[in-house]
Amino acid sequence: MKVWVDSDRCRGHGVCVAICPDVFELNDDGYAEARIPEVPNEYDDAVIDAVDACPEHAIVTE
Repeated sequence: MKVWVDSDRCRGHGVCVAICPDVFELNDDGYAEARIPEVPNEYDDAVIDAVDACPEHAIVTE
């Protein structure tokens, strides 16, 4: 699975980081980014949970 955060939508709530810190991080400006755009299979469920929990619907998967 590929994942990225839409920087126009992200407001830096950090929910994704709290759910899956191995995939998401907050940048210097306080907005989320995907640390690893190609998600290893063991993180698939956590990434889906982060997608579902994002209040801004800013996380995109493919």
